[in-house]
Amino acid sequence: MPVESFLAAAGRAIGADHVIRDPEGLAPFAQIMLPLPEAEHAPAGVVSPQSVEEVQAVLRLAHEHRVHLWPTSTGRNFGYGTSTCASPGQIVLDLRRMNRILNVDPELCTALVEPGVTYQQLHDHLRALGLNLWLDFPAPGPLVGPTGNTLERGGGTTPYGDHFGNSCGMEVVLADGTLLRTGMGGVKNTTSWQSYRYGYGPFLDGIFTQSNFGVVTKLGMWLMPAPPAYRSGMAVWDRREDIATLIDTLRPLRFDGTIGNCGTLANDLLVLASASTRRELYDGPGAVPPGVSLAAAKARGMGAWMYFFSVYGRPDRVASDWAVIDKAVTASGGRLVPDVHDPMQIGELSLRTFSIFNYTGGNGLAWFSPVTPMRGRDAATQMGLARQIMDAHGVDFMTGMTLNGREALNVMPLVYDRGDEAATARHRACFEALIDGFGNAGYGFYRTGVGFMDRVAAVHGAVQMDVNRRIKRALDPAGILAPGKSGIRI
Repeated sequence: MPVESFLAAAGRAIGADHVIRDPEGLAPFAQIMLPLPEAEHAPAGVVSPQSVEEVQAVLRLAHEHRVHLWPTSTGRNFGYGTSTCASPGQIVLDLRRMNRILNVDPELCTALVEPGVTYQQLHDHLRALGLNLWLDFPAPGPLVGPTGNTLERGGGTTPYGDHFGNSCGMEVVLADGTLLRTGMGGVKNTTSWQSYRYGYGPFLDGIFTQSNFGVVTKLGMWLMPAPPAYRSGMAVWDRREDIATLIDTLRPLRFDGTIGNCGTLANDLLVLASASTRRELYDGPGAVPPGVSLAAAKARGMGAWMYFFSVYGRPDRVASDWAVIDKAVTASGGRLVPDVHDPMQIGELSLRTFSIFNYTGGNGLAWFSPVTPMRGRDAATQMGLARQIMDAHGVDFMTGMTLNGREALNVMPLVYDRGDEAATARHRACFEALIDGFGNAGYGFYRTGVGFMDRVAAVHGAVQMDVNRRIKRALDPAGILAPGKSGIRI
């Protein structure tokens, strides 16, 4: 069998202790929170190299034995698939043992890390060096790493919230074992690999994000110098129909830098779900009714919409910006609540996002992540469409929208009990209906999980799928790396 012969050969190349083939050892790599059967995405084995040379050796063996490799960094992208593969029988290329922090430049505020480095590890390293530099964290914070999150174009909540936009230089092992350093990394004795991201000629970094064109073994990143002052707060609007007004109010404040970070716009049920169980809020049939969640939110001093944000800079700038925001929010019918702190907006790690799993207690989570033009009418359309589809499937409507550049990422968690087969089936049907409904309405997606990648790729058009396939055939003609990732195959 090709898989067995490959795993045996990989054991000889990188050490038998770093190859997993027994069912008990594979079980954690098959666990999935999406509403899909584990068997549809379970790996046939796991190999864990520790160096670039070992990655190259594993790739050569994969070619020789014609097996498929699914690269992961920390495998903690909860709600998108964790370490599971797009199709069963692939071999997880687990890069967690490649966990060295290779360089931190305190003058240029840059770092170079391997894929197994976690945000917690890098955060602790910066503190040990006494450097007053901040990291920007995604929701899972301490448990995940910058390489994997950046390659999925994930984001956070500080001014450096666009993680790919604040990366600079990659080292990539191509499917044939060629070692590519992007940007300025190909210059002999390079001095600027983490300084100038574009390099000379075509900018290649982007093709290695959300793709299966290579294995990233080093990532450069820009770090945020801690501001001299900051202030965090929460803007509250009491009515659901305020969504268009509040987006159009916040957009110019984001564009001119008055609000320094993307922040998070959450609806009432998302905030409540982080502090209450579903049964405490509602124990009836169907989705939680809007009136129930709004009444519970108002009883806790909140409203239909809460925007958590921060302002940064010199103390006088912070005070001035805060006054401008207060005036604009009040004029729009909202109110400003000062000094409501989100640790991740001020460079501190937190695990409080995971409290949402207590909502059902069933470890079922799927992130539905459409892109919204940052216009009030589009936000209102998306919210109405999502609620219509979710209500029809008896699925609770939650959203946590980040206001970025000209777009907002409308990330909606579908939270359910995986132990309940009927709930699992209902949430899968809902997720598929959301993809179709939003695609038909002209909205694309920023990211999705395994099991839904083909469907989401189709929304983005046949030409894009064909171009991706051409690149795949050029860089990985044998189709060794992660077939099905983002809907890309040879």
